[in-house]
Amino acid sequence: MKINSISFVAPAFNERPSLLELIAELHQTGAKLDIPYEIIIVDDGSNDGSFEFLKNQAGVDKKLHVINHRKKLGKATALYSAFQKARGEIIITVDADLQNDPAEIPKMLAKLDEGYDVVSGWKFDRPDNLEKRLPSKFFNFVTRKLSGLQLHDFNSAIKVYTQESARSLKLYGELHRYIPVLLSSQGFKITEVPTHTRQRKYGETKYKGKRYLRGLLDLLTVLFLTRYDRRPLHLFGGLGLFLGLVGTIVLIYLAILHFGFNQSIGTRPLLMFGIFVALVGLQLTFTGLLAELLVRSENHNNLPIRAEWNGDEPLV
Repeated sequence: MKINSISFVAPAFNERPSLLELIAELHQTGAKLDIPYEIIIVDDGSNDGSFEFLKNQAGVDKKLHVINHRKKLGKATALYSAFQKARGEIIITVDADLQNDPAEIPKMLAKLDEGYDVVSGWKFDRPDNLEKRLPSKFFNFVTRKLSGLQLHDFNSAIKVYTQESARSLKLYGELHRYIPVLLSSQGFKITEVPTHTRQRKYGETKYKGKRYLRGLLDLLTVLFLTRYDRRPLHLFGGLGLFLGLVGTIVLIYLAILHFGFNQSIGTRPLLMFGIFVALVGLQLTFTGLLAELLVRSENHNNLPIRAEWNGDEPLV
């Protein structure tokens, strides 16, 4: 596959000590590939001077494109902002903490020749302790089983995308963890290659224990988005019809007791249960209909970007 241009993308939050080295490594990689490239760094509301440094760098580095978020919005939103602004035919993402080795990029690009749209890294030799590795293995196992996508590492930061696949993503919250699942559900071809992971050189990891709970909740979101995003009525309507049927059967049974056998049903808990279940079923059905209307009218074009600075070198 002939590649005409590349966009390197790195979301960053309070990674000021590593930024100069990161930019230098990406320049070296771009030069070795001998393909026109740009570097996009998204400052996700950092408070360590990252934005000021990047703004100054963009003034002298014509290949550097800096995007600044007004506040911390998370990695998923940072990636979304970059993907919508990237001009490269191929988009390559790395973390700003220098743990991803750019030397792995050429072999990942080579996989595109096999017809893949996305090539994801697999941190097979990650230098993290057991406390981080075990939850990661659990999440990857659960995601693999529920999604049917056979990857070892869904949340690897180093990935290669075609522009079409990257721009199709609507990312927010913590959905970056499940990018392969979201793209696979749209029909994009995805593979992974083992990649070397380096020790963090500066600072401390930004990921805390509470991210695992958020990850579980987001997995439910992803399963909903990939299975019912276009037809939410199939989910809500299905549940609503089932509960409505249960409630109706209960009420018919009570009506037979009352009118057929002259039994009192006014004080029976089963009466309240039947009414409640029937109403919940009706409410879920209407929720599904409203969700269908929202899907039809959705608009995801507004980017949460306060400002951006861009070099003036054309990407051809």
